[in-house]
Amino acid sequence: MSALPARAGSEVTTVPPTEHETVFTYGAPALKYGTGASEEIGYDLTQYGARRVLVVTDPVVAATGWPERIAEGIRGYGITTETFDGVHVEPTDVSLQKAVDFARGSGPYDAFVAVGGGSSIDTAKAANLLTSNDGELMDYVNAPVGAGKAPANPLKPLVAVPTTTGTGSESTTVCVLDVLSLRVKSGISHLRLRPSLAVVDPRLTVSQPAGVTAASGMDILCHAAESYTAKPYTEFARKQPEQRVPYCGANPLADMFAEKSLQLLSWALPAAVRDGENLAAREAMALAATFAGLGFGNAGVHIPHANAYPIAGQVRDFHPDGYPGDEAMVPHGMAVSLTAPAAFRFTFSAAPERHLQVARLLAPDFEWPGDLADHLPAVLTNLMREIGIPAGIGSVGYSESDVDSLVSGTLKQQRLLATAPRSASEEDLADILLASVNLW
Repeated sequence: MSALPARAGSEVTTVPPTEHETVFTYGAPALKYGTGASEEIGYDLTQYGARRVLVVTDPVVAATGWPERIAEGIRGYGITTETFDGVHVEPTDVSLQKAVDFARGSGPYDAFVAVGGGSSIDTAKAANLLTSNDGELMDYVNAPVGAGKAPANPLKPLVAVPTTTGTGSESTTVCVLDVLSLRVKSGISHLRLRPSLAVVDPRLTVSQPAGVTAASGMDILCHAAESYTAKPYTEFARKQPEQRVPYCGANPLADMFAEKSLQLLSWALPAAVRDGENLAAREAMALAATFAGLGFGNAGVHIPHANAYPIAGQVRDFHPDGYPGDEAMVPHGMAVSLTAPAAFRFTFSAAPERHLQVARLLAPDFEWPGDLADHLPAVLTNLMREIGIPAGIGSVGYSESDVDSLVSGTLKQQRLLATAPRSASEEDLADILLASVNLW
């Protein structure tokens, strides 16, 4: 890269070229947080000039009454609403297409409101993308699974209203889906997918079952821990402006959000699992999820999330507590957590102090007299046992004979693996998965 001229006063100086990145980027939605925040969405939509809005939710959340209550508030501002309540928990290419077809057939809409967990928010992102741009779903799914096409047109405003504490989808530029025909989990990633406004009202999370709280809570934890231990932005090759991606590596802003998230989780996660009516714990969980989303949505995540995609995508016959029981699934947050202890043991040597700091923030009184590389894995397994997470991938239906297939699925997640602080070979990934068959 040639040297760049820079003007200093009246003189022109030269900025020398560098092989490594010196710039990090940060992006986030507008945020409205607190009890009662969901009652103001109608007003918020008027600020975007919205006149006709699609509310996107799933049947379980719809049964709580919150989506209709929010829609009624929106209509109070003279805005017409339609509701799509057919969101599939852990979206697939088929379920997303149903939402897209509904939005195309009943639209046009000039804004979207997602009320639910990450599944509802991601479904709304897909519907927004494909009613604002030409083409089909697989055109936009990340390569090598899909074509990895970037949207040509801006998307409509999307207001994300999370009812679970964990996914961070209200802050991110990513839509995650299972591609059923390939038995692989992948995603769509582009800056234009980021919601315009995140409305976090802790009251909406109180009905979340203990099993969902535990799984989604581990998703928060891994978002924060992975972004904090991610490859620093300064270790990436220098990019041209048009090459910049949402996940730029660990950076000072993301670090700040991750640390605060981990501090809150240290007490709030076990407390919220024990007692879902504990409003203080629910509020802290909502804040922790928000902070983690604001961090990892820019720094990125790495090996545990890359492993989670095939663990969820290749499930055979596991039915988790608290989730719809009509089909097998490994919830995303659970899938992420199952290889996290072994993954962080592997990445420890790349950033020892950061891994130890994650352990200290999660369990400040926990003393580990053995190998320091085992400190964070020990903290994680203790917490997972306490809140009822399965004891490894063996407990959700996998065995050592499945490792090769799981590794193949993980290797498709190069966008995530690129953010790992230590490069993982095919053999390394196999070792991590083998160590995760039985955690205790």
